[in-house]
Amino acid sequence: MSTDPQSESPADATNAVSPAAADAGNPLLAWGEIPDFAAIRVEQVVPAVRFTLARAEADLDALEAVADSLPIGEIVGRSEELEDRLGWTWGLVNHLNSVRTTDALRQAITDVQPEVVTFHSRLGQSEALYRAYSNAEGIADNALARTVELALRAMRHGGVGLTGDAKDQFNANQQQLAQLGMEFGNSLVDATKAWHHELTKEDEMAGAPPSLRGLMAQSAQLAGNEAATPEAGPWRLTLDPTCVMPFLENADRRDLRELIYRAWIGRAGPEGDAKLDNSDRIARILTLRKAQAQLLGFDTFADYSLDAKMAPSVADALALLASLHTSSKPAAQRELAELTDFARSEGATDALALWDVGYWARRLREARYTYSDEDLKPYFPLPRVLEGVIALVHKLFGVEIREGDRTGWHPDVRWFDVMSDGQPIAGFFLDPYSRPADKRGGAWMNELRGRSSRLAPAGHAVRTPIAYLVCNQSAPVGDNPSLMTWNEVSTLFHELGHGLQHMLTRVELLPVAGISGIEWDAVELPSQFMENWLRHPKTLASFAKHYQTSEPIPASLVERVLAASTYRAGSAFLRQIYFARLDLELHHAFDAAGGTSIWEVQRQVASENTVISPLPEDRFLCSFGHLFAGGYAAGYYSYKWAEVLSADAYAAFEEAGLDDDERIAEVGRRFRETVLALGGSVPPMEVFKRFRGREPSTDALLRHNNLG
Repeated sequence: MSTDPQSESPADATNAVSPAAADAGNPLLAWGEIPDFAAIRVEQVVPAVRFTLARAEADLDALEAVADSLPIGEIVGRSEELEDRLGWTWGLVNHLNSVRTTDALRQAITDVQPEVVTFHSRLGQSEALYRAYSNAEGIADNALARTVELALRAMRHGGVGLTGDAKDQFNANQQQLAQLGMEFGNSLVDATKAWHHELTKEDEMAGAPPSLRGLMAQSAQLAGNEAATPEAGPWRLTLDPTCVMPFLENADRRDLRELIYRAWIGRAGPEGDAKLDNSDRIARILTLRKAQAQLLGFDTFADYSLDAKMAPSVADALALLASLHTSSKPAAQRELAELTDFARSEGATDALALWDVGYWARRLREARYTYSDEDLKPYFPLPRVLEGVIALVHKLFGVEIREGDRTGWHPDVRWFDVMSDGQPIAGFFLDPYSRPADKRGGAWMNELRGRSSRLAPAGHAVRTPIAYLVCNQSAPVGDNPSLMTWNEVSTLFHELGHGLQHMLTRVELLPVAGISGIEWDAVELPSQFMENWLRHPKTLASFAKHYQTSEPIPASLVERVLAASTYRAGSAFLRQIYFARLDLELHHAFDAAGGTSIWEVQRQVASENTVISPLPEDRFLCSFGHLFAGGYAAGYYSYKWAEVLSADAYAAFEEAGLDDDERIAEVGRRFRETVLALGGSVPPMEVFKRFRGREPSTDALLRHNNLG
C-alpha cells in the first residue's frame, strides 16, 4: 500500500509532513495518512513514538516562545498540528494493541508510555498557552471560541494551576493511572483467553443450537484439535462473549451453565492467576483518581468528571437514574416473578439462580413470541446487514457508502469510502469478528484521523476523516457467512452511528470536529439513534433476507421480533442503572482508605438495583473495563442520559411519519446538519435544541420500552 499522498484519492490525502529524513520507511511516521498496516513492525514503535515526541517538544518550545504575540487562531492551529501528529502515531499503536496485541507490542507501549504521559502533562500545564487562551477576546468564529473554552477547561483539569509539590504529585499520579489502566486491560484480555473447558460428551451440548456447536468446534480446531466437528466434538467452551452468552441461554446442563457463569464473573479476579488479578488495581485507581480531583479543588472524582459533561452535576445524573429506577425496578420484579412461574411450569424445582435467568428468559421469549435466535440468524448474514444499514444511511442523510479494496491489520478487516454528491468525504475500516486470542472484547469506534482544513494537503481544501469501527460478532463458520444475532446487528448499527458523527462533521477545526469536543454524556446520541431504526418494520424487512435462498424475512416473524423488542425491558434498564449507580458510588462516595471494600459497595448498590443478588464471590468489577481501562469513569450513566436524547430524536422521525420517505429525508437532513455536522463546536444541549426545537424529554424512551 502506498503512503505517497500523490497516489491517494481526495479521501486519502493528508498533510505533507514527511518524516523520511528521520526514519525512512517507518509507517508509524506517515502522519495523517492511511497506514500501510502490512509494513508495521513492533520494533518500529519505540523509535517512531520517540521521534514524534521530540518533534512535538520542539514545536511546543517554539509556540510557547511566541504565544504572547500570536493571534489566537494561529495558536490553536499550531497546537492542532503538534497534537495531531502525536495523536496519529500513538493512537495507531494503541489501536493495534486493541485488535492484534502481542507481548512485544505491549512491552513497546510500556517502554514509551511514561514519555507520552509526561509530554501531555507538559502540554496541558503550559502557562504560556493558558495565558494566551485566557487573554483571547472577541472571537467571532464559534468553532474557535468553543475550542478555546474547551482548552481552558482541559488545562484546568490537567493541572495548569498547580505548583510545587502539588504539581509533582499530580503528574506522578497521572503516570501511575496510565500504567494501571493499561495493566487492567491487558489482564482482562489474558484472563479471558486463559480459561477454557473442553466438552466431549453429547449430553454436555444438549440444547446448544447448531451455530454454537459450530463455533465451539471451531474453537477446538484453532486450539490444535483439528479433528473437532460440530456433530461429534470435542467442543471448546471459552469466555469469549460469542460463546458465553449463547451457552448460558441455551445449554440444558445447569451445572455447566453454573461453571461458565462463575468463570465469567471471576475473570481477572483474586481467585485466578495472581498476575492477572485486577482487584488491587481497582483500589489504587480509585485512590489516585480521588487524589487527582482533590488536588484540582474538587471533592470527588465524580465532581471532577461531571465538570466536563452535559449533566450539570452528580445530583442531576443521580436524579435521572432515580427517575428511571422508579419505572424499571417494579417492572423487573414482575418480570422475575413471571419467569419463575414459567420455569416451574416447565418442571424447574430449584429457585432461579443467576445462571438460570438467561436460559429461562430465552425459553419464555420463544414460547411467547414463537421464534428463537436460531430462527432469526439466517436472515442476518453480515453482507445483507451491511447493505441494509448502508441503504438506511443513504435514505436518511443522502450519503453513499461503498466498499473499497484497502488492506487492514487483519484479513477480516474491510474498507469503505463515504461519498457525498459523488465525492469522497470520509472513510472507515470495519473489523467485525471476535478474535479472543489477540483482540479485546466489546465494540467501539475510534478515529484514525479527524477533519481539518489546517491539515489539508496541498491542493485540497480539507483533510477528510477516517474511522475505525470494531465489533466482536460471531465469525463465519465453515462455508457460511457470519450469521448475526439481534444484538450483533444492533451493535453494528450503534458503532456506525458513532462513525457517522465523526465522518459527516462539517467542522474543520480538529479539536471540535466530529466526536471531538462533545461532552461524554452526549456522545452516545447518534449511536443509540441508529439502533432505534431496527424497531421500524420497513427498515428491518428491507435487508433481512435468508443467506441461502434470499427469501425476505416473513412479515409475521418481523411482527413477533418487534413485539419482543421490549421483552424484559425493566430488567435491561435496571441492569444499566445498577452499573451506573455503582460507578458513581465508587467515584463519589467511596473512600478506599475508609475500611469499606469495593465488594461491600457493590453489594450495597446491588441490594437496591438488582432483583437477584450477585453471588458473594462476584468479582465482575475486575472485568469492568469501561470504568478502569476505558473512558467511562464516573460517566457510565451517559448511556442512559444519551438514550433519552436518542429516543427523543427518533421520535421526531416518528412524528414525521416513518413511511413517508420525503418527510423522513427532510428530518434526516436536519439531523445531519445539527447532530452529525456540528460536532463539539456547539454545546450539546444547544445542538439538540436546534434539531428538536426544544429540550429533551424522557417520554419517548419510556414509551418505546413500555415503561411509561
